[in-house]
Amino acid sequence: MLGRLAQASRDALVEGGDLARNIAAFAPRPAQQDLAAAIGEAFDTQGTLIAEAGTGTGKTFAYLVPALLSGKKTIISTGTRALQDQLYHRDLPRVRDALGTGLKSALLKGRANYLCHYRMRQAEGEPRFTSRELASQFQRIVAWSGRTRMGDLAELDALPEDSPLIAMVTSTAENCLGSECPFFSECFVVQARQRAQAADVVVVNHHLLLADLALKQEGFGEILPGAQAFVVDEAHQLPDLAAQFFGEALSARPLVELARDAVAECKDQPGALAVLQDPARELEHAVRGLRNAMDELPVRGTRRRASELDSVEDALDVLTGALRRLHEALLPLHMVAPGFESCTARAKEFELRLQRWRGTSDHSMPLLDALDTDAFEDASVLDGQGAQLPVAAGALLAGLQRDELPVEPESSADDEVPSGDEKGNPHADDSVLWYELSARGFRLSRTPLDVAGPLARHRARSHAAWVFTSATLAISGRFEHYASKLGLHLKGEHAPVTLLAPSPFDWPRQAVCYQPRGLPDPASPDYTTRVIDAVRPVLDASGGRAFILFASHRALREAAQLLREGPWPLFVQGEAPRPVLLERFRASGNGVLLGAASFREGVDVAGDALSVVIIDKLPFAAPDDPVFDARLDAIRRNGGNPFRDEQLPQAVIALKQGAGRLIRSEHDRGVLVLCDPRLSTKSYGAVFMQSLPPMPRTRALEDVQRFFSSVPAEPSVEAMF
Repeated sequence: MLGRLAQASRDALVEGGDLARNIAAFAPRPAQQDLAAAIGEAFDTQGTLIAEAGTGTGKTFAYLVPALLSGKKTIISTGTRALQDQLYHRDLPRVRDALGTGLKSALLKGRANYLCHYRMRQAEGEPRFTSRELASQFQRIVAWSGRTRMGDLAELDALPEDSPLIAMVTSTAENCLGSECPFFSECFVVQARQRAQAADVVVVNHHLLLADLALKQEGFGEILPGAQAFVVDEAHQLPDLAAQFFGEALSARPLVELARDAVAECKDQPGALAVLQDPARELEHAVRGLRNAMDELPVRGTRRRASELDSVEDALDVLTGALRRLHEALLPLHMVAPGFESCTARAKEFELRLQRWRGTSDHSMPLLDALDTDAFEDASVLDGQGAQLPVAAGALLAGLQRDELPVEPESSADDEVPSGDEKGNPHADDSVLWYELSARGFRLSRTPLDVAGPLARHRARSHAAWVFTSATLAISGRFEHYASKLGLHLKGEHAPVTLLAPSPFDWPRQAVCYQPRGLPDPASPDYTTRVIDAVRPVLDASGGRAFILFASHRALREAAQLLREGPWPLFVQGEAPRPVLLERFRASGNGVLLGAASFREGVDVAGDALSVVIIDKLPFAAPDDPVFDARLDAIRRNGGNPFRDEQLPQAVIALKQGAGRLIRSEHDRGVLVLCDPRLSTKSYGAVFMQSLPPMPRTRALEDVQRFFSSVPAEPSVEAMF
């Protein structure tokens, strides 16, 4: 017997219901109705629901309907800002109008999406524009600042997402002056929070949700208003993002920003520049000196690996000293102006983080400091791609500036013996100390190996309903792996409800899974060449219209060279911004798109433009990921099986994400090509295949060619496996 909200939610989605009557082209789907009813039950009982909703289920409407009908204060968290904007500006208004509810809604982003009046005024007249174009864009921002009501930089279509101006006109939680700011009454961040506090439904992203949890654990208060229900969409991303937030990091760009902010504050204080200019310059030089010293290191590695180079240790000494001297120079000025006070606190906090990472101070650390997403940025260019949590309780709000932090492997793990250097992973207090390098930047991180406890405590304190949903949560139809990441147990009094809502697509008719014969072991040096040889006939049959997903950037670059002279337009990750690349691919009609790990999600191309998805290897995590390697070691030390308990489940989820790019609507048809021979030669191959949609499988190229012929036919029984 369904509860009131569950029944009302189901009724709204059936044939003749509110959505069918009021939304053109709405198609009732039984799986969507089941999902909405389960979410309604969770809302009514303050329960927890874990639900995998196959592609095409319509999970967005399935959770919006009970959220709007419940009347409960609901926080909806999405994976990226793009999804956040789509949900708030398109999906939410459509469902609200169809249901006829008058509930208030609000969109709340991280502070780095909002113009900061103080930072913009500080940047005026600064000789930091490297071109006339940047100077012109800055003037457009100034003009827009007088017109905007929300202050959301997304309103500026002409402002590139990677513009260096973003960091100059937005704040981080560390450089925010809070109530001491002369523009506090006009603050767009404060206004956005006030709207969220007054709203019934608030749309956020995972970074902001986790930043809120962080502040609660630190006792600073909450970013998000208290809620009675939480819906976490794209929930498969949450555990890894939480590991970033329950850690601590220091990276190049905030250090350079600190030096430049200290100098910028001097323009209104006579004599201050003479005191601060040299220490600030010394800090910038020390940052670059450390990055140069790390050139001989691998792209990522453990703290212990970094300590093997005397030049790195010397550079860390220099950086520590530079931070200390800047702090000493700022101390006499810290009461002169709020900006100096902020810089003083930041200098001290950064010095302490550096000491903790080096092991030269108490190993204790703040429970939560948001991971810097600016690790990959040039330390000499401020581009608005990072923010951190507060240095002090006086900081107003927090939230990262970026919605994605992909870490893409250069190689894939192989079999049941985990790869990596276990002995190089210090993991005191169940955390790992590690570094990561970009072209001219670095990040020094401390990351916990397990976040289940903090996540479980946050849920318990909220006294709210929690719904976790995604298209990729289950392994062979089971949720134990994901539940354990959240600190949930599937048995017992407080066990969550689980639901598999199948895709409504006609997989036997719409798709075929093809595994080419004769490919070598993925560790073979000529593997990528052999893969391209094997898939060329598929591309000939489909006329291009393909997405090839690689387990490493090295393989991607090699394949791009092999396909460069082909008859199809080639679109390669990294050669243009992601949105531009996808738009060009769609418009081409017969292009071939090449991507790596971060392209497993977000490639949403419905229709004929994408009719083939090719996956070169099973997506086991990179063996050079210190956090993952330390996690495997911790599982081993606790008596578990690292391959069974972590490597295999993570790879299955990643494969499902990539395969999910193929069929995006009821009218799509396509072929999924899985090249890795381990699917048939290793016992664990069955786990991957059982987790994929129920499409026909074949090893005969003729079946693929027949699929793309004018008269579609089912694959031959003899070719099935």
